[in-house]
Amino acid sequence: MAVDPDPPSHGQHLATVSHDGRFWDVYLEFEDDPRRPDSYRALLAYSPADRNEGEETIRTIAVIIEPSYEEAIRRARQLEDHQLVAFLRSLLPD
Repeated sequence: MAVDPDPPSHGQHLATVSHDGRFWDVYLEFEDDPRRPDSYRALLAYSPADRNEGEETIRTIAVIIEPSYEEAIRRARQLEDHQLVAFLRSLLPD
């Protein structure tokens, strides 16, 4: 089995959603903020499941900010498909 040399994300896979005829894998990625060491900040990364060569993963800004890693994961897992699709739609060109 071939391994993708450039995975779409090193984050935790949250879901796969459908939008506009494509399937998108959604990942949760944490970012470090040295100004806020008391919080865990995470963004959503979207990669089309049928990713074409040169097509890059698109990312939101940090949309989850929680006091612990576990709470951030729990909050992300509470997002419903329609919410994940709404974030994706906000990232795509019109």
